[in-house]
Amino acid sequence: MRPGRGLRIAGWVVLVPLGVVLVVAGLMLRSAYPAHRVPSESMRPTYEPGDMLYAEVVEPSEVRRGDVVLVSVPEWGVTEGLGVKRVIGVGGDRVTADERQVYVNGEPLSEPYVAGGDPIGGMPDVKIDVKVPEGRLFLLGDNRGNSLDSRFHQELSGGTVPVTAVRERAVDGPAGGVAAMGGFLGGAAVLLTGFGLGLAGSLTGRSARRRAAAAPPPVPYAVP
Repeated sequence: MRPGRGLRIAGWVVLVPLGVVLVVAGLMLRSAYPAHRVPSESMRPTYEPGDMLYAEVVEPSEVRRGDVVLVSVPEWGVTEGLGVKRVIGVGGDRVTADERQVYVNGEPLSEPYVAGGDPIGGMPDVKIDVKVPEGRLFLLGDNRGNSLDSRFHQELSGGTVPVTAVRERAVDGPAGGVAAMGGFLGGAAVLLTGFGLGLAGSLTGRSARRRAAAAPPPVPYAVP
């Protein structure tokens, strides 16, 4: 085997292509599982301000009641970034509330996630009685005492937003984001290792050829 050939094969043929595949896979996962910093207190205690929220890109038809979603709602005056809210009602639901409880289709909504265990957020005067149109969502923050949500925009389609306003859905745990980062960093490391081995193999082969070229010609053996 030529000097350095094994290193060149390991580097250029095996590790460099593998590194490229891992980097591309990491970038694709990063696109599918984006991460965001929580911008406000509206989702406390589920998410504190500054928490890293991991999400997944979903189709509008995949959004379900109870999902925590990231939405673009310029009609609420939010022109920058994405709002984080929980889906309380979907198309066809009737969302109501009294002084103590939120109801969906007449049934009390179990909400162990709300701040202070108070679904009304200390604001019994804010009335809710909305029939959610098809293709729209009724959204509330988990921190009902400090959340600019559907309750305060009921003059606009009952406070509902189009389901197409949903850009992403929060996921439990950072598995997707960690896998994306791991794939990207692991691929970069494999790629660099492959370049290093391939370069080392090329230099080894070049050095061997130079030594062979510089070696004195063999002395002819004289037959006595």
